Amino acid sequence: MRISVFPKGDLAALSDARTMTVFEWITKASTLPADGLELYSGMFWRTDDDHLDAIGEALDAEGFEMPMLCTSPDFTHPDASVRESEFDRQLEMMRITRRLGGAGASTRVLSGQKHPGVSREQGVAWVVDAYERLLPVARELDITLGMENHYKDGSWQHVEFAQKGDVFREIVDAIEDRVHFGVQFDPSNAITAGMDSADFLDEVIDRVVTMQASDRFLAPGTTLDDLRLADGTIGYSPALQHGVIGKGMNDYPRIFRALADVGYDGWVSIEDGVNGMDEMHESVLFLREAREVYFGGSTAVRVATQEAARAAAGLESLARPDIEDDALARGREIAR
Repeated sequence: MRISVFPKGDLAALSDARTMTVFEWITKASTLPADGLELYSGMFWRTDDDHLDAIGEALDAEGFEMPMLCTSPDFTHPDASVRESEFDRQLEMMRITRRLGGAGASTRVLSGQKHPGVSREQGVAWVVDAYERLLPVARELDITLGMENHYKDGSWQHVEFAQKGDVFREIVDAIEDRVHFGVQFDPSNAITAGMDSADFLDEVIDRVVTMQASDRFLAPGTTLDDLRLADGTIGYSPALQHGVIGKGMNDYPRIFRALADVGYDGWVSIEDGVNGMDEMHESVLFLREAREVYFGGSTAVRVATQEAARAAAGLESLARPDIEDDALARGREIAR
């Protein structure tokens, strides 16, 4: 299992205000004992090859990989021209994923917003159609589309169309490809949708290809019942807070045991830092300890279910050995 980090606390500066560059974030993250950095589409203020290669060189200089690129396409927008624009942007991000992450890297995808007036049937049809049209490109690039159980992108007006577990599973189950499509599991987002995160994992575990790790805490005097909305979901609230992984509401021992039992030894990306880099560092140390306890200290990359699907399709394995052996094979230096 390899550990990457996602700059939840600096995302607005990197993507919205643009007061921090991706190069500054890479330098800032270099103090963390992590193996990779998950990047976000909004960080790419330019997408020309020279700029992308400069980002790749900066990552390599700090000993980081780029295993996942986080994107937020809105495939449920009622305007067909907007949906097509979102599709084209997604194709661009997939090509960036391959350029920076190489074969096997993952592009996180979403369904879209829960726009008023868009029925469940129509929304599901639009999302499945978009994914099916993206998959030939994913196969050509040999990257993976990872659909995340999500709450809401920071730039969105409405919550995730597939926030509820049954809608999410309907879309995932409609995609037969298990080589280049799967689930990016986020346990905290299951909680915000009103589900037990470990129970939800049990329902999708055979499709998990990547994972984001974060944790949630209830403010003093607040209960889950206080946060439940009329439709049975839980919306983001100041009472539901980010914090150090392993100290909140997720049952990480159960989650990691379940993943290890099905042969998941892939990437886990930390979504933290809202309260500063000290907490991000503590979260990395928590995952490093979990790696020892639940994954035998492995720093390999191997997702057994996806590897089985590749073998059945006659494709080469993407499994990689422990970091030291992998670095020797690739002629890379390890900065940490």
